[in-house]
Amino acid sequence: MNYWLAKSEPGDYSWDDLKRDQTTRWDGVRNYQARNNLKMMKKGDLCFFYHSIHKPAIQGIMEVIGEHYLDPADEKQTFVAVDMKYVKPLARPVSLSEIKQYEELGKLPLLKQSRLSVMPIKKEEWDFILTLASKA
Repeated sequence: MNYWLAKSEPGDYSWDDLKRDQTTRWDGVRNYQARNNLKMMKKGDLCFFYHSIHKPAIQGIMEVIGEHYLDPADEKQTFVAVDMKYVKPLARPVSLSEIKQYEELGKLPLLKQSRLSVMPIKKEEWDFILTLASKA
């Protein structure tokens, strides 16, 4: 199993939208590196849902339920989409400012490539973030 983080601006598609919809097509990605990351996602992989821009924070977990296919909104047929489903919220959101405080998370692509919208997360980083979320 692989672990991921995918960003969404709350005004475009929020965690509450996913909770309501239960499933979604993760589309609209127009960055080649992010596209390549979508192509590497496998059914059953887990992904953090990250709100970007306004109060940036990891909100919860979603699961890849459908591997990549051409993004129907891309007329050039260059970019792909994947299908995701809602799994659960984190015990509490983990903010970007909190993530920046920990050396264990210092190599996250979230910090190194701030504009990348879909990125891999190492298992150790995933577990560390879950531990942070469980602390009151």
